[in-house]
Amino acid sequence: MGIAIPQPVAERYHPRVATDLTVKVLMNGRAYPARAKDLSMAGLYLLGAYQDAEKVTVAIPLPGREVVSICRVARRHPDGVGLEFDSIDWEDMFALARYMHPRLPADS
Repeated sequence: MGIAIPQPVAERYHPRVATDLTVKVLMNGRAYPARAKDLSMAGLYLLGAYQDAEKVTVAIPLPGREVVSICRVARRHPDGVGLEFDSIDWEDMFALARYMHPRLPADS
């Protein structure tokens, strides 16, 4: 019998910041409020069940700008889903960076 060697945990390329933002999820021609648990430059984690969706559009209210992006469901968990931005424009990327920068831990 061999010894199981633990595999290293992949390090995230984009750090996440905890948030309690209420975002709008646009699905099937309707807008639904949802709570974002965390946010990164690559996506966000939404609390709630979106089990049937593969892609959703989210509107994230940030100071000075609402970031709207189509997102792909990357991970599903019992309490929510991990979403990845399909694409965001430069202005949205700068708005995300301005929001995240003061909330990042000092060692990030």
